[in-house]
Amino acid sequence: MRTILLTLLSLCVLAACQQTASEDPSTEVVSADDSLRQVKHNLPGARMIDLKEGYRVWTNTIGDGKLKVLLLHGGPAMTHEYMQSIADILPDSGFTVIQYDQLGSFYSDQPADTSLWTIDRFVEEVEQVRQALGLDTSNFILLGNSWGGILAMEYALKYQDHLKGMVVCNMTADFDRYEAYNVELRKELRPGLLDTFEYYEERGDYLNPEYTDLVFKEYYGRHICRLPEWPEPVLTSFAHLNYPVYEYMQGPSEFVPGGILKHWSVWNRLKEIHIPTLMVAARYDTMNPEDMEEMSHLVQHGSYLYCPNGSHLSFWDDQEAFFSGVTSFLRGLE
Repeated sequence: MRTILLTLLSLCVLAACQQTASEDPSTEVVSADDSLRQVKHNLPGARMIDLKEGYRVWTNTIGDGKLKVLLLHGGPAMTHEYMQSIADILPDSGFTVIQYDQLGSFYSDQPADTSLWTIDRFVEEVEQVRQALGLDTSNFILLGNSWGGILAMEYALKYQDHLKGMVVCNMTADFDRYEAYNVELRKELRPGLLDTFEYYEERGDYLNPEYTDLVFKEYYGRHICRLPEWPEPVLTSFAHLNYPVYEYMQGPSEFVPGGILKHWSVWNRLKEIHIPTLMVAARYDTMNPEDMEEMSHLVQHGSYLYCPNGSHLSFWDDQEAFFSGVTSFLRGLE
């Protein structure tokens, strides 16, 4: 058995999961990956969308409600899978949910060209997806979690005239605030554990199994998903992380941010967002709930949802509060 570093986020999440190695693991993994992709690509609502850059991205439409909620996953370069609970629950309330793997993610094309990994290009990618799916101001809702929240805010600042509303989940509008808050959360850990973290971080040994196991057990179980057993879609999404893209944009870990997102901020531009916007926060999140509440006042038509039992994935560990609040917001848009 071997331990693999798996990172979420939007905002960087590390997890350890186990994978069985065969005599020829590279052949087996490729075959398994191709099979998984084929299953998803053959779903009744699935559609591969051609991008102007010459690549394709995967989408899957569930439900037939008037409002169309396009999900923006975190990472960058995670997958739609960890947001599966939203795709399972919102259609039962009469809303259409569109799953979507961004370029570089597991079910979409995964080019190696680092020039593609910019916020502006991802914004244009979302706009291409919107046009291909025929979404417009009468029905188009963005729901982004973590990095997906960054992408949603950036998209709204350029293309909000195409949107009917937006939900930003568990993402502050300022990367430095996010970094500072995680420093404070880290101080809550026992001193001996912090010494161990620093030992590996000073050596840049972020993939060491002992380091990843400790981060997962001691930190992410508190602040990413608080369920005693993590849902299979979450673990699967972690296993499908495209780590080189994540590292390029976010940095090697949540504790050591250093990618191109470092110092990102739209805090002073939130006042330009005039569409109805719901800011979702959670008590145990890696994002400061006070930031999210303030953001709800900075946009022109903002609302605030607080999940008292939730963390970064409150649509799993505080579903009662999350789905009650999000459903109510969406019904208000109808």
